[in-house]
Amino acid sequence: MRAVSGPRSLARRGMAMDSSVSGSGNHPDIKVTTTLAFEGYRIKEYKGIVRGIIVRSPTIGQGLLGGLKSIVGGVIGSYVDMCEMARSQAYDACIQHARQMGANAILAVAYDSSEVGPGITEVLCYGTAAVIVRE
Repeated sequence: MRAVSGPRSLARRGMAMDSSVSGSGNHPDIKVTTTLAFEGYRIKEYKGIVRGIIVRSPTIGQGLLGGLKSIVGGVIGSYVDMCEMARSQAYDACIQHARQMGANAILAVAYDSSEVGPGITEVLCYGTAAVIVRE
């Protein structure tokens, strides 16, 4: 499976992702960006790499609907939903990891995915945890 296009590709186009763009969005205590800094803040301490990993496979219903849709072509909505849910869960796990490290921000956030078996996909969300303070 190919790498997931995500926030890293947004950053290359000059668009930063913040915590309201991905995941559940219920993380007001953690700032998140695809860039290497937050405007108006300075990095007080780097905490290290954080990650959230989810391994998913389609449900029977998603597999049947996806299989039928792949025959006729077009967007496979049930797979899109599964992938979005996996990304959101990986993002939330990454946020939780940052909290455990005592961080209040995650820099350089990116996603990656790979197929670990037939119909089984790993989604990884990762970045650099830090403590930031207003300048």
